[in-house]
Amino acid sequence: MLSQPPRIAVLIPCYNEAATIAATVQAFRSSLPAAQVYVFDNNSGDDSAALARAAGARVRHVAAQGKGSVVRRMFADIDADAYVMVDGDHTYDAAAAPLLVHKLLDEGLDMLVGSRVSDEQTAYRFGHRFGNALLTGVVTALFGRSFTDILSGYRVFSRRYVKSFAAHSTGFEIETELTVHALALRMPVGEVATRYQSRPEGSFSKLNTYRDGWRILGTIVRLFKSEKPLAFYTLAASVCALLSLGLAWPLVLTYLQTGLVPRLPTAVLCAAIMLFGVMLLVCGLVLDAVTKARIEQKRFAYLAIPLAPLHA
Repeated sequence: MLSQPPRIAVLIPCYNEAATIAATVQAFRSSLPAAQVYVFDNNSGDDSAALARAAGARVRHVAAQGKGSVVRRMFADIDADAYVMVDGDHTYDAAAAPLLVHKLLDEGLDMLVGSRVSDEQTAYRFGHRFGNALLTGVVTALFGRSFTDILSGYRVFSRRYVKSFAAHSTGFEIETELTVHALALRMPVGEVATRYQSRPEGSFSKLNTYRDGWRILGTIVRLFKSEKPLAFYTLAASVCALLSLGLAWPLVLTYLQTGLVPRLPTAVLCAAIMLFGVMLLVCGLVLDAVTKARIEQKRFAYLAIPLAPLHA
């Protein structure tokens, strides 16, 4: 038996969740009685902070708006061996938390995602389901091994993960960055299906399907460029090469037939596009070497953090 059990922290980002935050705190205090529950209030205009405090949570305030800003602050401020992060809307299954924590600690994982399973249409709207499936497919295509639900707000992290995560995102695209960080460093990860229920009456989602969907897609492209620059710039160089060859082909045929190049501006444009493609390829080669060195440094920082004690 361990002389000192692992420290567990429940982290709940909160923005105007007065209708659900107390129930969320109580549910996780009940399922993880040894854990400390923290609610990070993000400029709520209602009584969310007071209700969370009354329910037994430690409440902290984050001035910078956006879920990504809250996650950055949570990961910086809290010390624990296992971190349970969950939204404050009372839609995730608190009863699954002990299983998730035990699996993370017993199997030495760095991130465990609680993928959402629900038969309620109101709980998981079609637009959100379709967008999640689309974005998950894009991440899988660009980064390889992934999850079935990259946008889930129910996750468990190791200390190594939390203290090596830079958190550049400010909004709901933070879940995508969390996923890519684990994949880029080849961390041991897992996924467990968890029950997902609809929001209680009076509670409203802050996620805008189209606006936030485009932001998440933009984040995926940005992360693809920063984490896999050679693939990104090779793709861009290939597009330039194909465009240049496509425009040049009629000129080549005309030259073979007449020995003349009557459309000189087009010929110059083709050469410029091809040259630009070569420059993009060179940029990709240079940035690939820089990225490998940066990933090595991130890996060293990750390994410098002690492992959490094994679960008894």
